[in-house]
This record gives sequence, structure tokens and C-alpha cells, in this order.
Amino acid sequence: MSQARMQRKIWEIRPRSAHSKSLAGQLKITPLFAQILLNRQISDPKTARSFLSPKLTDLIDPARLPGMQEAVERIRRAVKNKEQIAIYGDYDVDGISSVAILWHLFRMLGLKADYYIPHRVDEGYGLNPEAVHQLAEAGTNLLITVDCGIGALEEIALARRLGMDVIITDHHRPGPQLPDASAVVHPLLDTDYPNPSAAGAMVAFKLAWALAESFRNGGKTPPDLRQYLLNATTLAGLGTIADVVELRGENRVIAGYGLKALEESSLCGIRALVEAAELAGRGLESYDIAFTLAPMLNAAGRMGHARLAVELLTTENAYRAAQIARYLKEQNKLRQKCQRDIFKQVRQRILEAGFNHPDRRTIVLAGENWHPGVIGIVASRVIEEFGKPAILINLENGLGQGSGRSIEGFNLHDALCACREHLLRFGGHELAAGLRIQSDRVAVFAQAFEDYARRCNSDSVTPAALSIDAEATIREFSEQLMRELAWLEPFGQGNPPPLFATRGVRLIAPPRRCGAKNDHLQISIQDNTGAVRCIGFGMGPLEKKLLEADCFHVAYKPQYNTWNGSTNLQFVLEDIQFD
Repeated sequence: MSQARMQRKIWEIRPRSAHSKSLAGQLKITPLFAQILLNRQISDPKTARSFLSPKLTDLIDPARLPGMQEAVERIRRAVKNKEQIAIYGDYDVDGISSVAILWHLFRMLGLKADYYIPHRVDEGYGLNPEAVHQLAEAGTNLLITVDCGIGALEEIALARRLGMDVIITDHHRPGPQLPDASAVVHPLLDTDYPNPSAAGAMVAFKLAWALAESFRNGGKTPPDLRQYLLNATTLAGLGTIADVVELRGENRVIAGYGLKALEESSLCGIRALVEAAELAGRGLESYDIAFTLAPMLNAAGRMGHARLAVELLTTENAYRAAQIARYLKEQNKLRQKCQRDIFKQVRQRILEAGFNHPDRRTIVLAGENWHPGVIGIVASRVIEEFGKPAILINLENGLGQGSGRSIEGFNLHDALCACREHLLRFGGHELAAGLRIQSDRVAVFAQAFEDYARRCNSDSVTPAALSIDAEATIREFSEQLMRELAWLEPFGQGNPPPLFATRGVRLIAPPRRCGAKNDHLQISIQDNTGAVRCIGFGMGPLEKKLLEADCFHVAYKPQYNTWNGSTNLQFVLEDIQFD
């Protein structure tokens, strides 16, 4: 079992609220589902109905987004004067979906628009001087950034000197000084803006929406514009889910509608992607985007160039779309192999260095020939295995390119700010970030990063808590409750899949190890109310201990499992505890 699984977790079980029965009666739902809503601070019927049945009318008016008016006016001028526009985006799913949203609109408006995606390895995140020069030489009049740009003061200044106006649309944390741009559209520039956690694709969608409204002039929406907005909703939902922002409020609205429209999208690239992923006709969930579609799109930028993924989302050639989608699927397989190989090396070095010791707060490692496009995912695997914030750095020609991931309770961006004297460049979020560093500074940075974590004195740096929605009996998982739990989709940050616990269960039959490496475990359990089958991924080593126990306790996520045409309730185990 992994290091993280071996550590005994503290179960933080939410107590049943006396208000759950009242809310259940008002909404005609099960008391256990009412408890789930209360756990999400949803305590009245009106708020609950809005959460469970989100509407596009719940989206925040784009005019409220800071910088929107200036951006719309400048783009309208570009449309009038037939100016040449370049959209500059990031190489992840949030960035490429943002580029596609604006590209489709500009094409509809008759503008000559191109897009630029930096190469993840050769150029890194954000604007760079070489790209700015290239765009200016290509005749760009107006440069629009999506999902990047808020920290590119020097690059924006260069663009202005080269004769380009710049509009920034971004959602990353702004610095103390804003770039000198014609407009900066950013949710964090107004502390009263209702959705500070908007993804880059949401910001791009709001700009597109505001532009569309300005050209509609209050009249009836033309069919082509209506279809465009539906497609833009799908792209915005794709970027929002993939960027792991909090799926509450309008983020939940756009993610939910994006999911519903995904399979029926008129964009042939979206249809080809779903088909290549073998998800057609299944009814898509947020899990399918986060763990199947997004990795395929990201594979373009991780293993090659993300421009190919943008082409997939913008092409009108169905054959070309299918060709790209199949290629991305193969690239994702290569990415997975590369990821496994690097993780094997990293894991061995962690154990050799003793970084798995409970007193160690963080993990920072550097190595050569670690694919820069993959190390971020490997860092996530390190967290899953060892439960500590992790930064992995690829070294080449005296420079290091790093990618980090963190855990709840430890703000990675703040930590990098505290260690900035050792870095050439960095940026990102609370839970994910990238950096550049000189090779000879890695050791001193690693120590400074560890020292910062120790000063935080946060036991949450090595989390041992499992937040459980409720203690329940097996009988409570009726067909009605399972239908209700499905209403909580899409799941994500701020709205995780519900987690339950049942105490004092017993085995019905001996456990069965399964999986290619025999590391998973299938068990059938019962309590005093019923019985159910369970699957425990990575729990194979617990087989003997389970056989020796008279009873034990399980934490799990319930789901329906379909096998050989039969659908049955199954618990996906998160933890097993013994007295």
C-alpha cells in the first residue's frame, strides 16, 4: 500500500443535523441526502433548488466583470477597422478552450484572427519576448491574452512599443502592479465580484458573451449566434472542470450545462474527442472530463505542441478532427508510460533520501531527462503516495523547469512567494504552480521551501483527516438516494463526491485480490441492515488483516457498477479501519 494509505487517517464524521428531516420534507428527498446538502451550507429549499437545478439565468452578467467595458469597446473598434487579432493562450485545457471560444466568435464577426500557444518545454508558461516579436512582425494590431498575461509586465510593455494594443483576460492572482494594457478583464480586480474563482475559460466566455450582446443590440439572437453561444458554453464548461476551480455558483452552472451539451455539440472536434475516448452514448460526468477528455487534450502540450489541441477545437473538417483525436489518444498513452517511468525513479529517490519520514514536510527533487510536460502529473502521484507538497524539477543546460502540486491547507503559491529569491520565475495557484530556477540554486531552494513549511507549523501539511459526510447503514443506499446523489453532479473542488462511513461491518465471504498486479481488493460486507460488494483500489495488502478481524469499519463512495449487463450497488472504499 502507499505511504499515505499506511498512515491511519482521522475520520471527521459530520453529525446528523436536526434540520435534515425538515429540509427533507420540504424538498421531498431522503434525510441522508438533505444532510449532504446541509454539509455544503445549503440550508433552505430555495438555495437547494437553485443548486440542484442550476440555470443559465444564474450566470453573472458579464458587464460586472472588471475591465469588460474597455475590452468590448476596443474589440468593437478592431471589428470596425478590420484589424488583425492574435489570441495568446496557455497550453492546458483551460487555455486552449479559452482560445477556441474567442477564435470562433472572431471568425463569425469576420475578423482575421490567429492564435498563439507557447511550447510548454521550449517557451514555458505565459508571454515571452520572442513570441511578442513574432506576432508584431506578422502584422498583429490587437493582442488578446487568455488564461495568462496578468504578470507579464515587461512583455506587455514590449508589445505596446511594437505597436500592438493588448487586452488581458486572466484569472491568476495579480501582482502589486498591473500591466499597461488597453483593458484587463480579471475577476480578482474587484473584491465585490461574486465569482473570484472563475477559470480562464469562464473569463473568455464572459468576454465573448458581452461582445455578442453588444452586436445583437437588443434584438433577437440570430440562429448562428445562438449556436455559437451553446458551443462556447460547452468549451467554457470543459475548461472550468479541467482547471479544478470551485464548482459552486456560476462555475457549477457552466460546468453542468457544458457537460449536458458536450455529446450534442456541433463542434466536430468535440464529437471526435468523445468518440476517440469511447465515451459516446454513455452520458458524460465530470469524472470523464477530468480523467479522460482533459488528459487527452493536455497530451498535445505535454508531449508535443498544444496548438494541435486548439486545431481540434476549431476545425470544421470532421476527418481531420477524427485524425487529431486518435493521435491525442495515442499521445496520452505515451504520456502515461513516461509518467510511470519517472514516478518509479522519483519514488526510489524519495525513499533513499528519507523524504517519506513523518517529520519531513515537503518533497523537492530534481533530475535530468524528466519530461517537463509530465512532471506535474508525477508530482500529483507523489502527493497521493506520500501526502506531502511536492515539486519536481527537470534539469537541462544549467537551468531547471519545475512543476509543483500541493494539498489542502498548504498554499503553494504563497510558499513560492516566500522563496522567490531563489527562483528565476514562478506562477500558479494555491494547489498547482510552475517555476524556473538555476540548477545550482535547487538545493538552497529545497531547504528554504522545507523551512517555510515548518514555519507554517501546519499538521495539515501531512493530512491525516478524512472528511466524511455522514455515518450510514447499508440499507439507506436506496434507489431514491442514489438518484438524488446523481443530482450533485458535476463534482469537483468545493463539491466533492459524498463520502460515507459504516461501522461494525463483517465479511460475507473471503476477500479476493484483483488487478493486473493483484494490488486491489474485492470484498462483500454486511451490517445489521443489508449487504453490499466493495472494491478497494490499492488495498490488496489488507487481505490477511481483514480475514483476522471479527468486524471493521469502512469509509466509501457509493456508485452503481454495471458488469455483464447487470447493474448493482457498489462501495468504492476510501479507507478501512480496525479497532
